Amino acid sequence: MAKVPSAVVAAGGLVGGYGVARWTKKRQLGGAVLAVAGAAAARQWQERAGGKAAGALTAAYVAAFAGSHPLAKKVGAWPAVFGVAGVVALASWAVADREG
Repeated sequence: MAKVPSAVVAAGGLVGGYGVARWTKKRQLGGAVLAVAGAAAARQWQERAGGKAAGALTAAYVAAFAGSHPLAKKVGAWPAVFGVAGVVALASWAVADREG
C-alpha cells in the first residue's frame, strides 16, 4: 500500500484542523486534528529527509498555523488556510516527497 505523501498530510492537517474547529465550534477538537496531522507529517519528514529538515518543516507548519490568523483578517479565513496549507505542502514536497 502506498504511503500518503507528507505534503498531503501536512496540508490536510491545516485545512482539516480549521474545518473541524469551524464546523464543530470546538477549537480544541480542531487543534487535536492539527496536532495529530502535524505529528504524522513530522514523523514522515524525519524518515524521508532527516532531523534538520523535519525540524524546519515542523517550524514551517507551526508558523503557517500562526500566520493564517492575521492573514485571515486581510483575505478571509478559508483563503488564508488554503494559502498557508499550499505553502507548507509545496515545501514538504520539495524537501521530503520529491523523488530524486
